[in-house]
Formats: sequence, structure tokens, C-alpha cells
Amino acid sequence: MSNNKPIPVGQGKQLSILAGLIRQLRLVWLLFKDKRVPTWAKTILPVSLLYLISPIDFMPDVILGLGQLDDLGVILLGMTLFVKLCPPEIVEYYLNQLEYGHDFYSDDDETVDTTYRVVGED
Repeated sequence: MSNNKPIPVGQGKQLSILAGLIRQLRLVWLLFKDKRVPTWAKTILPVSLLYLISPIDFMPDVILGLGQLDDLGVILLGMTLFVKLCPPEIVEYYLNQLEYGHDFYSDDDETVDTTYRVVGED
């Protein structure tokens, strides 16, 4: 008999959302550290974080839970806007690096140039 328990409905989706958020945070961090990303684009992140400590809120923090939703929304919006304003080739570079776990575009890979012939084609 197998001891594998079925995953409750919805739990896999929650894990997927959490994994996507962690991946997005890693992407933002890599882009923020990159010197090729313009400084003006990098200012979006501190400004969105500044909203957390700002006394001005869209929804007051008096209501527990609802007041923090606007803070979370501004942070996520700031992260998304930052990634959209970064040069696309740099974003693609880091997405591939996160996906494959290494420098996807490294020049030190060995490339073999050769010819081929198709056998069995009529």
C-alpha cells in the first residue's frame, strides 16, 4: 500500500502562487543589482517601499487585513512596473538563468559545427 495522501484541492494552486512570487522576488533582486538597468527604473522599488511607512494610505490600516491589502498591492505593482521598465533582453537573461539554474548565454560553452545528411527520405 502506498502512503501517498492526495493533495487537497487548491493546495497545489497555493504552492504555485507562492513559488511564482518567490521567483518574481528573485528576478527583481537580480535586476536591481544589475548595473545595466537604468537608475531611474530602480527608483520605483524604494518609492513603493516608502509607501509602507507613509502615513497616507488608500485604505486605513485600522481594519485588520484590509488595510494591509493596499500596501501589498502597491508593493506588487511596484515590482511589476520595475520589471516592465527594465530592458527586455536583461529580463530575459535573468529569467533564463532562474529557469535553468546557470548562465544560459555563457560564451564558454563548446559549440560543434558540422554537416548532416538526411537518410531514408524519398
